[in-house]
Amino acid sequence: MRRLERRELRLLLVGLGLCAAVFLFIRLAGEVMEGETQAFDAAIVRGLRSATDPARPIGPEWVEGVLIDVTALGSPVVLGLVVLIIIGYLLLEARYLTAVIVLVTSISGELLNEALKLLVERPRPSIVPHLRTVVTLSFPSGHAMQSALIYLTLGALLMRVVEGRLTKIYCMAVAIFLTFIVGVSRVFLGVHYPTDVLGGWMLGFLWAAVTFLATRRFESTVEREREQAQ
Repeated sequence: MRRLERRELRLLLVGLGLCAAVFLFIRLAGEVMEGETQAFDAAIVRGLRSATDPARPIGPEWVEGVLIDVTALGSPVVLGLVVLIIIGYLLLEARYLTAVIVLVTSISGELLNEALKLLVERPRPSIVPHLRTVVTLSFPSGHAMQSALIYLTLGALLMRVVEGRLTKIYCMAVAIFLTFIVGVSRVFLGVHYPTDVLGGWMLGFLWAAVTFLATRRFESTVEREREQAQ
């Protein structure tokens, strides 16, 4: 009974956390659509550029090259390869349902991102020159969302197979770090406002959480069925 009570309490807390994240995202999207965040966003984007040359990020000259390399970690090609690697590992481990969940979640996440871009219809920043070519709308950031979704999902999967608390913390810390630097690079490159990235992070976290919960649910069901069969 105590174990059941703890489990129910955890589920309740997770549910409340997801509801809070959904509420915050909807609130942020509403503020963006009404233009309430524009002054804040513009100030941040301008502040990250050189006062003498708006086409160059603040800092040493090599910063731009580093940012371009970092932002590639959130590109569709790189993240697509990461998803294929994760799915390959899951298939080798005979975790077929989990592999399907990861694939469906990554694809549906991309579709949701595109749908929200069309709904909000926020143009890309035009107050500074773009340092990368972009063709889609701005909110939410696809790079931020998909990197959060994929890297956090990968971090959660690694935490379940590695031993030791410190190693588990390390896996999730790396996932969070990669998600963070990809999002920050989008703002530095002038292709997204800060609230675009924040919205992408929120949505990516929500989708990653749904993936993790669904994976645990299916794997727990499979384990119970195996025990009953024995």
